[in-house]
Amino acid sequence: MHLNEKNRTPKVPEDEGPSKSELKRQMTERQKLAEVLAALSSDALKTIPLDETIKNAVAETNRIKSFEAIRRHKQYLGKLMRALDDEELEAIQKRLDAIQGVSKAETAKLHFLESYRDRLIANDETFTKMIEQYPDMDIQNMRTLIRNARKEKEQNKPPKAYREIFRVLKEMGL
Repeated sequence: MHLNEKNRTPKVPEDEGPSKSELKRQMTERQKLAEVLAALSSDALKTIPLDETIKNAVAETNRIKSFEAIRRHKQYLGKLMRALDDEELEAIQKRLDAIQGVSKAETAKLHFLESYRDRLIANDETFTKMIEQYPDMDIQNMRTLIRNARKEKEQNKPPKAYREIFRVLKEMGL
């Protein structure tokens, strides 16, 4: 080390690992990852490659009710996550992406069914095309549901038939 002539403080050699700011960013990222894991269902959490200590701590997060206790527990989860190396974190993130991707696909499917139901109710042409594609469906039941859904909408009644159409479409596997 050399002394700086102006203020006589020792010069610190460059490249002594990550800076304090970088370490803090990594810590925050790992804590956020732990929070995402805590939000998962217990079945999804079982598929994540974690050791038992972290799995148990993540599962315990849902049992804590006090705001301050939850904050401290999330910090504790972040501390546990800091012990993991980059390969373990990458495996966790990869599995988490797969779980969230399935969720996105399911959401997209539900949106498709909702828009299909709305098109069925809006015009008869969509229903005619549906009959051509699915000749083995219960045509009379679907026609009745569509007619009832239109009446419910006109009379501002609860959307019973509207929901039933969605259920039927989902069972058909559209």
